[in-house]
Order: sequence, then structure tokens, then C-alpha cells
Amino acid sequence: MLFLVAALLLLGVAMGTVAHAPLPVTLVMAAVIGAWLLVFAVRERHARHR
Repeated sequence: MLFLVAALLLLGVAMGTVAHAPLPVTLVMAAVIGAWLLVFAVRERHARHR
């Protein structure tokens, strides 16, 4: 999952969407996306065990 977040962040930098945002904003948004993916993975794993 972290690999996915890193890949999307690097893709955003390469495409120029993140290049115009300050670094702290970029890091906060990467953390938000990572947390969202973590919550999604935990919910999916919990639902699969039921």
C-alpha cells in the first residue's frame, strides 16, 4: 500500500499536479491518502473474515 502511495506521489510530481503545491501540503495529502488506503484495507480484511 505504501508503494502505491509513493508511486502515485511520484506520478503526480512527474505530471506536474503536485509540483505546484508546497512540500508540506504534498506530504500531508500523501499521509491522508495513505490513511484512507489503510482504513480501506482494514475494513476489507475485517469484512472478509466475517
